[in-house]
Amino acid sequence: MQEIDFMSNLHKKTKRDYLSRVNDKEYPKYKAAELAKKFDYDYWDGDRRICYGGYKYIEGRWEKVAKNLINHYKLKQDAKILDIGCGKGFLLFEIQKLLPKAQIYGIDISSYAIKNSKEEIKNKLVVGNATKLPWPDSNFDLVYSLMSLHCLHAYDLIKALREMQRVAKDHKYLCVESYRNEKEKANLLYWQVTCEAFNTPEEWKWWFDLAEYNGDYSFNYFE
Repeated sequence: MQEIDFMSNLHKKTKRDYLSRVNDKEYPKYKAAELAKKFDYDYWDGDRRICYGGYKYIEGRWEKVAKNLINHYKLKQDAKILDIGCGKGFLLFEIQKLLPKAQIYGIDISSYAIKNSKEEIKNKLVVGNATKLPWPDSNFDLVYSLMSLHCLHAYDLIKALREMQRVAKDHKYLCVESYRNEKEKANLLYWQVTCEAFNTPEEWKWWFDLAEYNGDYSFNYFE
């Protein structure tokens, strides 16, 4: 178990106006959050003031993350891989391009995301909940979850961590939102629209220990 950063470079490419999100007249923060937490059209492809503002596939955007995961975990050509909170499946698609024989699977709470996922891998994705994964124990060579588990309430978080632990043979990696100081905490509160688990890195590690999660992890900060 180690902290290893695959995500911050991608995270930092997005420019954020924290105060505008809070003070917007049409979509003030509370209204944006109400719409975003439905994980439907507004969350993915609606107004940018709500969330993504059009979550489209961009050639190469996820390629570096895919390469880093494959290389770091020394994944074989026929590796079995699960993405928890896969969204529209863009990262899985990049992994499949690099490992054509890999067995890829994705699960997401959003039926809209699965319906509008990458057509080439749509049949590999299912609608479901991270707290109850429909796969047997020790089923995957790599299980990862990026920017998803912080959307869970405390009573579901430990279930999801244990499920992630359960279905993995060995390699596990997750990335969640966190904060190290009051500025980052305020920015996180201003910007996020689906986060339910507001934890410092130390608190996240407490959750990992409680759930007996022994995989790798990293944190995204809103600096």
